[in-house]
Amino acid sequence: MIEQTFGSSEQSAARQLIELAFAEDLSTAGDLTCRALIDADQQGSVQVVARTDGVLAGSPIGRMVFAKLDENIRWNAQRSDGERVSRGTVIAIVAGPLQSLLVGERTMLNFMTHLSGIASLTRKFVDAVSGTRAKILDTRKTLPGWRQLEKYAVRCGGGTNHRMGLFDGVLIKDNHLAALTRSASIADAIRTARTRSPSGVPIEVEVDTIVQLKNALTGAPDIVLLDNMNIDQLIESVAIRDRMAPAVQLEASGGVTIDTVAGIARTGVERISVGALTHSAPGLDIAFDWV
Repeated sequence: MIEQTFGSSEQSAARQLIELAFAEDLSTAGDLTCRALIDADQQGSVQVVARTDGVLAGSPIGRMVFAKLDENIRWNAQRSDGERVSRGTVIAIVAGPLQSLLVGERTMLNFMTHLSGIASLTRKFVDAVSGTRAKILDTRKTLPGWRQLEKYAVRCGGGTNHRMGLFDGVLIKDNHLAALTRSASIADAIRTARTRSPSGVPIEVEVDTIVQLKNALTGAPDIVLLDNMNIDQLIESVAIRDRMAPAVQLEASGGVTIDTVAGIARTGVERISVGALTHSAPGLDIAFDWV
């Protein structure tokens, strides 16, 4: 089940963001409206409900939000992360002190609407390439502090994570080549990176022309990123790869949309990276319904 991948890294990231969220929402004064209107002993129960169709992500964080606020709140999950939900689907039933429910409402919804939006958009891209060998990958275009959780949401939507950061993979881009103090071909840069990187770290290189692709393949990278190539160029690139270095994976990237992704996948590339999964996903409409 997808929720089992909400491990220690995701929990740690969630705890830090929850702390920050409450600090900016409550400051030192707390919720003035609740203090003015709601008695401390009042109890309540709410349903967390999907208002539109999509894919759920962030339910464990909803539980963490209310656990941080009040140990007397009970979070009873009705759906798991990675599941499709439709309008009216009850995601969770939450019960306990009314003040705490109201204080945590917006913080919980901020996490779940954002992450479920990413999962929902990812699933649309994954569904669009169904029947091909292409995987949908995310990028490093994430909100600072949110990367672990946003990439978790991509997995909930059926996508695949690219490298988590600069620390776990080599991706040689045009600016790296331009910054080299000595002249070097793309193949030379790949070979240098291989000798200077920890064993097992994947070596990927970005190219934007067929000439660069041919040179890159002679350097034996693990992956070649084909930047902003059109369909004809992608088809030609796959044929060249198949002839020169069939073990190398090809990744299409740049300007990929839900309307173009199926055509890109049919060219035969193994990977399609989509920055929009995290930087442009609209939130999934989720709300509190009082019982």
